[in-house]
Amino acid sequence: MTNFIEELRWRGMLSDMMPGTDEKLASGMQVAYVGFDPTSHSLHIGNLATLMLLVHFQRAGHKPIALVGGATGMVGDPSGKSAERNLLDEDTLRKNQEGVRKQVAQYLSFEGANAAEVVNNYDWFGGMGFLSFIRDVGKHLTVNYMMAKDSVKNRLETGLSFTEFSYQLLQAYDFYHLYKTKGASLQMGGSDQWGNITSGTELIRRMANGEAYAITTPLITKADGTKFGKSENGNIWLDPTMTSPYQFYQFWLNVADEEAPRLIRVFTVLDKETIEGIEAKHLEAPHLRILQKALAEDVTRSVHGQAELDKAVEATNILFGQASLEVLSSLDEATLLDVFSGVEKRTIAAADYQANKHNVTEVIAVLCGTMIYPSKGETRKSILAGALSINGIKVTDPAGPIDTPLLQGKYLLCRMGKKKYYLVTVA
Repeated sequence: MTNFIEELRWRGMLSDMMPGTDEKLASGMQVAYVGFDPTSHSLHIGNLATLMLLVHFQRAGHKPIALVGGATGMVGDPSGKSAERNLLDEDTLRKNQEGVRKQVAQYLSFEGANAAEVVNNYDWFGGMGFLSFIRDVGKHLTVNYMMAKDSVKNRLETGLSFTEFSYQLLQAYDFYHLYKTKGASLQMGGSDQWGNITSGTELIRRMANGEAYAITTPLITKADGTKFGKSENGNIWLDPTMTSPYQFYQFWLNVADEEAPRLIRVFTVLDKETIEGIEAKHLEAPHLRILQKALAEDVTRSVHGQAELDKAVEATNILFGQASLEVLSSLDEATLLDVFSGVEKRTIAAADYQANKHNVTEVIAVLCGTMIYPSKGETRKSILAGALSINGIKVTDPAGPIDTPLLQGKYLLCRMGKKKYYLVTVA
């Protein structure tokens, strides 16, 4: 067991904490929960930061509960939002709930005295009538109290529907329900959830005459204050169909030096001594990106597994000149296209390729046009200088055939020099 609060402090994961929380945790095993609304069928790395609260909580000997918001997901949390989001239909929500449940489950242990649980708040809200809810629950929190929360105040000028306004009360009731049925004394979340969480502690005080506590973690932002986890393609997702393992690995590998120390503390369970050792090695040779590699490997392994990490590392090495035919052939099509998503591309007809593949100059200079070389003469000169390889095999004879198999049955990867790549599709 570790001291949970101290663990959060040295990792930079403690934003706010209600008075008495540390004493409560020191009194024995506690139960805490974090909520995840199923707005997508996958979590993104912003959600992963709060999920790590539960991971460290369980490692400290306490019992974690992950709440999937099947009911609250129908309403929409206004916290941090500038406008009301679109409401999802029930079929989409059910699909999303199952996706989120599976991702949460792979991070927690469901064995032992402090075995984790995954719950869905639709189980208690689904059969609750509106009149009974506003009569038995709504009377305990005043409108003045609810409007004082930042999640409400920040939306008053742009407009806030009653649907969104009610979210705070629904989340507060989640806390009360888990307090009564699971013994949950603590709710945790991102710093933008402080108002919703403390509404829950207030509801527990008023409805059950009980004491409950709150902890929030800082929202993960970049050094310039912008939202972390956004790429040019949107969020970085945990689902491999939305963000491939290669793209996921590359995201962490390319974080800035000033961001990496904070991120390795938040997104891994590596201990203090290990992290500080990695940082010391990184400072000795920053160009080797030792810190980013350790971060990328650990997080990719935890999300996608060792096999996908190995593929991502292998694919990354291709960009640094290790693109042998054997390695290239081992990549699946999605990873191959990910690795070379930024290179120049051209499509040539399969019939033309078959008719001309006996002469590499004809394929490169004629079929590919001027994409790689401006003329046949430049093509021949480069081949004679040993500067052209196709699918990892160096071309030595300008008049010789292309005797390498097509990657995935349809791709030619041409490399000019050490790092200049072109991808030709034979279709």
